[in-house]
Amino acid sequence: MARIVGVDLPKEKRIEAALSYIYGIGSYLSRVILTKAKVDSDKRTKDLSEEEITAIRKEIETSGIKVEGDLRKEVSMNIKRLIEIGSYRGLRHRKGLPVRGQRTHTNARTKRGAKKTIGVKRKK
Repeated sequence: MARIVGVDLPKEKRIEAALSYIYGIGSYLSRVILTKAKVDSDKRTKDLSEEEITAIRKEIETSGIKVEGDLRKEVSMNIKRLIEIGSYRGLRHRKGLPVRGQRTHTNARTKRGAKKTIGVKRKK
C-alpha cells in the first residue's frame, strides 16, 4: 500500500486518480506531478515500485505545494481571520450559512441542516 503525505492511497485505482485522495491535489495537479516524477499515469497504485513512490513523494515535497495538514490549517486560519475582522463572509461563516451568494429562501439544506418543524400542536 502506497502511503504519501500521511494518506493511504487506494490500491486498485490508477495512480493519477489515487493521488487526488490527498487533500490539495486534484486531477490536473496529479498529472503534473506524475510527468515531473516520470511515472506512467496508467499504472495502478499496487504496481508502483518503491523508487516510483519515492519519486512522487519527493516531487510533492520539492514543488512547494501545500497539502493535507498545512493546507487545512491555512484554510481554517483564513476563515478565522474573516470572522475576526467581521466581514460579510465572516458573518456568514459564523452563522453557518452559504458564503458565496447562493439563495437561502429555499434550498441550502446542506449548510443549514435538516428541516425543523415549527408550530406542532400537542393534544391536551
